[in-house]
Amino acid sequence: MAGDPDILEQGIQPLDDVLNRLGLKNADLVAASAEFLTHKQVNKARRGRRITVNVQLKILNALNKLGGEKKFRRDELFNY
Repeated sequence: MAGDPDILEQGIQPLDDVLNRLGLKNADLVAASAEFLTHKQVNKARRGRRITVNVQLKILNALNKLGGEKKFRRDELFNY
């Protein structure tokens, strides 16, 4: 069912822990992104609201710009 909250809400994602450990805020990712990435998209991703692969890749690219030597993979940030 399209409105089923069990399908849409996946719980706090590993992305949230990674950003907290690195001391990064949603605004840092938005500013670092060369693609169109919004605060709302990052917030949804951290909370576990299901987002598209395209948005996941935008977040991944922005994080890899800010993450220093460590390069993250999408499956390290999202568990769905």
